[in-house]
Amino acid sequence: MRKLTYYVAVSMDGFIAGPSGEFDRFVSEGDHAAGIWQKYRGTAPTDLAEAAGLSVERGPFDTVLMGWNTYAVGLPDLPSPYRHLRQIVFTRGHESPEGAAGVEFTDRDPVEVVRELKAEDGAGIWLCGGGILAAALADEIDRLALKLNPVLFGHGIRLFGDRRYDPASLRPLAITPYESGVVLAEYTQER
Repeated sequence: MRKLTYYVAVSMDGFIAGPSGEFDRFVSEGDHAAGIWQKYRGTAPTDLAEAAGLSVERGPFDTVLMGWNTYAVGLPDLPSPYRHLRQIVFTRGHESPEGAAGVEFTDRDPVEVVRELKAEDGAGIWLCGGGILAAALADEIDRLALKLNPVLFGHGIRLFGDRRYDPASLRPLAITPYESGVVLAEYTQER
């Protein structure tokens, strides 16, 4: 069975974006970049990875899930941001923008969709964001991979939206600190 991994950058105070949805304060350069890319290859938008000379082949995921707000960050420039992956965007009320070939838009129940995806053959499933979608899928998450950044937002979009998430069932797989201040914290969900 395929696994769902919530792999996301997060501030030290638990936000995946600031009050206005900004995420530009996350550390993007430093010694963590190469190490994390090796482990999570293919988790950058296709065009950005190609421009940086990074291969998106042989990554751990073949499917990416996003809420509308996470997806819309790249609009209008990146209407199909992860062309190298199967892209599914959960939305209620937004139409497919022009140029979004290869992106599936759905208003279906995320839990139902993830259970169907897990039953299919393939590589891992990446939950890219956002907080509301993560809250809806919290019980389906098999792995949590957090790029903990040395920043504080104070307010913004929480890791699991407004849902209270009990980490008691999480077991650490690896904690990797970097000189840049970023810490990659990986957990598995015990069921």
